[in-house]
Amino acid sequence: MCLITFAYNSHPEYSLILLANRDEFFQRPSQAIHHWPDAPQILAGRDLEQGGTWLGLNQSGRFATVTNHRNGRDKRDSLRSRGDLTRHFLRGSQSAAEYLTGLEPEQQAYGAFNLLLGDETGLHYLSNRHADSATAISPGVYGLSNALLDTSWPKVTKVREGLRQLLAEREPNRDAMLALMQDRAQARDEHLPDTGISLEWERMLSSCFIQSEHYGTRAITLLMQKPDGNTYLREQTFDVEGNTDVQEFDLQLPAIGAADREEN
Repeated sequence: MCLITFAYNSHPEYSLILLANRDEFFQRPSQAIHHWPDAPQILAGRDLEQGGTWLGLNQSGRFATVTNHRNGRDKRDSLRSRGDLTRHFLRGSQSAAEYLTGLEPEQQAYGAFNLLLGDETGLHYLSNRHADSATAISPGVYGLSNALLDTSWPKVTKVREGLRQLLAEREPNRDAMLALMQDRAQARDEHLPDTGISLEWERMLSSCFIQSEHYGTRAITLLMQKPDGNTYLREQTFDVEGNTDVQEFDLQLPAIGAADREEN
């Protein structure tokens, strides 16, 4: 994933609302969200090049998504796929906190990542480009792209504040949330980050929704979960021509953060 905004325990009806854009080269083969034949408990998209996923859930209520941490000056090769981080968590049985603690000693073996995991204990975040260890997410509204959590890139600020405004509605407008992630406006040059890539690419990647000849936003995901575990999941996929396909799921799962809320 390359752009995520989410509200955790910050709405009267929904304990988690998450929007995510997956940006990738169009030539990279992948499958839209589905129940994996080799692991039917997993509902996720699948990268057919490495076998992992950018975002998924499983029947135990586990949630995982990952973004890369962009640094064009870091040319290291032979690093493990970030998609393995999400795939292993969704297949496993460790709690999110246990999984991240176990990952810390080997986290530098992976490409630069931001990893967001959820289960009944709550939401947890880890980046291998930050000195701190894994962090439990407190209630609030957040944004994440290809830098650390809540780094104030223009598009991160735009979608986070846009979601915050939509939370004023008791039933947030789904179409409005999806439209937020389809904003194609690029940031002004003076507001662009310097991540070690060309100015042309910095401009192209500064919009919420990216569309170019070879690279672009290939999926938008909306996840809305209530405290009782009632979960709505929608994925809209795009191809190089902009054509779309939509998958929708209504699920009943153990709610993310349910155990934490009971304790408090």
